[in-house]
Amino acid sequence: MKIEGSIALVTGANRGLGAAFARGLLAAGAAKVYAAARDPARITLPGVMPVRLDVTQPEHIAALAHELRDVTLLVNNAGIAEFGSLLDPNAIDALHRQFETNAVGPLRLVQAFAPVLAGNGGGAVVNVLSVLSWLTMPGTGAYSASKAAGWALGNALRQELKAQDTELLAVHSAVIDTDMGRGIPGQKIAPDDVVRQVIAALEAGQPELLADPTTQHVHAGLVAQPRAYIGA
Repeated sequence: MKIEGSIALVTGANRGLGAAFARGLLAAGAAKVYAAARDPARITLPGVMPVRLDVTQPEHIAALAHELRDVTLLVNNAGIAEFGSLLDPNAIDALHRQFETNAVGPLRLVQAFAPVLAGNGGGAVVNVLSVLSWLTMPGTGAYSASKAAGWALGNALRQELKAQDTELLAVHSAVIDTDMGRGIPGQKIAPDDVVRQVIAALEAGQPELLADPTTQHVHAGLVAQPRAYIGA
């Protein structure tokens, strides 16, 4: 799809990658960007329209889809990460929270906005996932599971959305240089760089984006020997 003239809804837009999406889409010529956050007062980027959204609250999603009838691009960016052992007593609660935000929330948003996108010519959905969709590391089990679920759901949605000419782009990256990535060692990719690649991928009609060499290496390792996801 063409970004110029598009009308986007970006979730989790108050900071980090979400704020970079809002900036980048405006710079690329989007006619309007709705910047969603649980507390819209925290959104200060000039040129966007702040809106209230908690992606774990179905009533928030339904109300927003009823209100924002002009959206042509949905960017499912909001996400949380809670790291820890799956053997910890609170692991199931952490798993539920991450599934609700990282997998169920984006699905609810696509369900709610699919008719809106269809009515506006099809448009596109961007699902922000992770290299950990395919890989687990010590302490990432629940987060990885939520992102793997998001990946599988997106692959199914992509096929279903074809009937209404809506594209779905899955974005995978390793550590992004944001608050969420703070304290994680290793090379990090700038959020603005991710957004530039996403915009190019959308305009090229790509179904998937591997945003950095680490992600590309892990993806190739899914069929290597030994398999990347088996672990050391």
